[in-house]
Amino acid sequence: MVLEQDDDPVAAMQAELSRLKQEHRDLDSAIDALENMVGGDQLQVQRLKKRKLILKDRISFLEDQLTPDIIA
Repeated sequence: MVLEQDDDPVAAMQAELSRLKQEHRDLDSAIDALENMVGGDQLQVQRLKKRKLILKDRISFLEDQLTPDIIA
């Protein structure tokens, strides 16, 4: 029996984490391209950077959820 992603919360979180990391990398490229353009849209750059920070927070949250706490 093969479990689907919806049946396994850990697999679903890992899939979301992977998707978010890819989106974060894509935003890096988009921000770099906009910043290197002559007359680039600074408002758009700010929006992309804000989205990137939101993604970073979500990525950190998911990584914390997937990493077990170590009691020392």
